[in-house]
Amino acid sequence: MILRLCQHSFHIYDLLLFSGALTILVYILLPHRFALRYDYIDKEHIEEALLSATVSNISSQQAIDCSYKEVLADSTFVYDAAHRAAILRGQEIRLGGEYQPDECRARFSTAIIVPYRDRQEQLVAFLNYMHNYLRLQQIHYRIFVVEQSDRKPFNRAMLFNIGAKVAESYGYPCLILHDVDLMPLNSGQIYACTVQPRHMSSALDSWRFHLPYRTLFGGVVAISTSQFTMINGMSNLYHGWGGEDDDLYERLKVVGIEICRFDPAYSEYTMLKHKHAIPNENRMALLRSASLRMHTDGLNSLVYKEVERRMHSLFTHILVET
Repeated sequence: MILRLCQHSFHIYDLLLFSGALTILVYILLPHRFALRYDYIDKEHIEEALLSATVSNISSQQAIDCSYKEVLADSTFVYDAAHRAAILRGQEIRLGGEYQPDECRARFSTAIIVPYRDRQEQLVAFLNYMHNYLRLQQIHYRIFVVEQSDRKPFNRAMLFNIGAKVAESYGYPCLILHDVDLMPLNSGQIYACTVQPRHMSSALDSWRFHLPYRTLFGGVVAISTSQFTMINGMSNLYHGWGGEDDDLYERLKVVGIEICRFDPAYSEYTMLKHKHAIPNENRMALLRSASLRMHTDGLNSLVYKEVERRMHSLFTHILVET
């Protein structure tokens, strides 16, 4: 009996060794399964890739433009307790979650759009950290939180469309579509648009700071309002988790717009822990028809009810029924 148990243990041990060796072999032969290489804008060329644009009615008493050379050159890890715990110098933030620097004239006006439902703890953490983070960058920005009030499956893309419409009505030329559970780690990831739409969260800790596939375009992305309008925004048909980001990438591909990324050292993000959403069972079928639907499914087919719009001290709240 003891002999049989020992033999059984050796079989398990051999199996574990084989499994480990196979994993290492796959990693060596197929590195793209774990750490895909991709093109990016190096730090020396980031500033020239940024798209200078502000809202038309922005006012500043300063005659000089803000300089972003130091922000980029001195990029450093800032996701620490001091920046996460509480709002620093909260009096600088205007009603509605808006900020612009006083010491110089911002070259960028950015609307950060956050789709939201039932994640209060994460929203508080996001607002605390992001206001501390964004004010390091000397940009003009406003945070829009678009909340789905009904109990239908969460429609993240539709909420982005709604946020884009609202941000455009305020004159914002740059949109950053931002999940509430993602936080940038390094100060040099400028929250402004680039000439090409930018995948900002390309080095995510949950993916070991590597990109799982080249066409990934979700989590945190920057896109000009004009480009978002050109592709008719995002699809309104993705109810539940998954597919809408790939659909967005397909729309850009149809009109010949390529995406870009910054140096991975600038693109590191952490993901807050959360429960996984219910997958959208129709996402693959929808994705196959993405290019066919883009002209009829998006901003021009957006139907929703705005329940309330309220200016909070840290964000503009858009409560909607989808």
